[in-house]
Amino acid sequence: MYALIGRKLGHSFSKPIHNALGNADYSLLELEPEELHRFMLSREFDGLNVTIPYKLDVIPYLDEISDGAREIGSVNTIVNRGGRLYGYNTDIDGFIYTVKSAGIAIRGKKVLVLGSGGTSRTARAAAKQLGAREIIMISRSGEDNYENISRHFDADVIVNTTPVGMYPNCPGAALSLDGFTRLSGVVDVVYNPARTGILLDAEARGIKCAGGLRMLVGQAKRAEELFFDRAIADSEIERIASEMRRETENIVLIGMPAVGKSTVGRCLSALSGREVLDTDKLIVEKAGMTIPEIFERYGEARFREIETEVLSEVGRLSGKIITCGGGAVTQTRNYPLLHQNGVIIELMRPVDSLSMKGRPLSKSADALREMFRTRRPMYDSFRDAVFYNMVSSEETAKKIWRYFNENPRN
Repeated sequence: MYALIGRKLGHSFSKPIHNALGNADYSLLELEPEELHRFMLSREFDGLNVTIPYKLDVIPYLDEISDGAREIGSVNTIVNRGGRLYGYNTDIDGFIYTVKSAGIAIRGKKVLVLGSGGTSRTARAAAKQLGAREIIMISRSGEDNYENISRHFDADVIVNTTPVGMYPNCPGAALSLDGFTRLSGVVDVVYNPARTGILLDAEARGIKCAGGLRMLVGQAKRAEELFFDRAIADSEIERIASEMRRETENIVLIGMPAVGKSTVGRCLSALSGREVLDTDKLIVEKAGMTIPEIFERYGEARFREIETEVLSEVGRLSGKIITCGGGAVTQTRNYPLLHQNGVIIELMRPVDSLSMKGRPLSKSADALREMFRTRRPMYDSFRDAVFYNMVSSEETAKKIWRYFNENPRN
């Protein structure tokens, strides 16, 4: 028996990761605190991973603890060897791999670690091992906290180990990167969404950054090595992380009204088996009236507010196809909502071929051309790729699906 034990595991990625590493017997096991004692005493398991809230609670049941786990003060991996339980912390292996693969330099740098829990201890131990010059823990009430963060604006690297920005409360960030003058790297251990608020902030500033997915896969890879006493190539981390990113990332379609987003979205759904979320339809459901009625009764500003509410709801989901209204790009606040978990594809057609029927903001050819001219830079700033929907929607969908699968993203 191999399993992840914890209290709430509904959103865990651990089972598919360990299955992909060759452990077909791996499962998820939710335990209440009163069940943990009996389970650990039974020793009826071969190997365990341990997550919140039991990384400290399991220690008294172990016969031996690795030096690394002892230094960190928590255990996330247990191996049963002939009835004796050995405890390790493989989170540090995953963290170090993540930092190195992102090209973030730690040696000789000042590192801020946000949070004071078990993962914070792991990040601090890793930074020490990687040769950090100075390591500062930022907590809500400690000597170094968010109120006096300005005294550390000279930090080189920031690591978020708090749950701020984690699904479903996303995107979010424990702090803004404003004021940090030397920042060269940002790491967030959160893996859902792919890009938390602090990572979106770093990305927008051109700062090297990394989310928690590689750390999750890397620590699982090391755990499997301990379970079965065998070496696994680091290339497996990249392979599995890329596969998981493809499975969980949304495909977001943007573009001018009437470029065919809804039709292409349905074709993509047929190809991929993914659910389509049409944001215009969701707006109508939320408002209880048609889009022209919303414009007539409350004006465009209220419509845009409802649109952002809908994008906030769908953008935090995973593995969906999201089709957006033509004006979603007019609100910069919508970009992080769509980008946090998605690849954004713009569909294009010649502006003179676009229908104006039922479009509140493009009732004439001149109005449509002016809209296209105004929105062109907005689409450019949102999109990751562009596809011309000039032939059939089925062919366009095939090209998008091929691009999505052949171009893995961090």
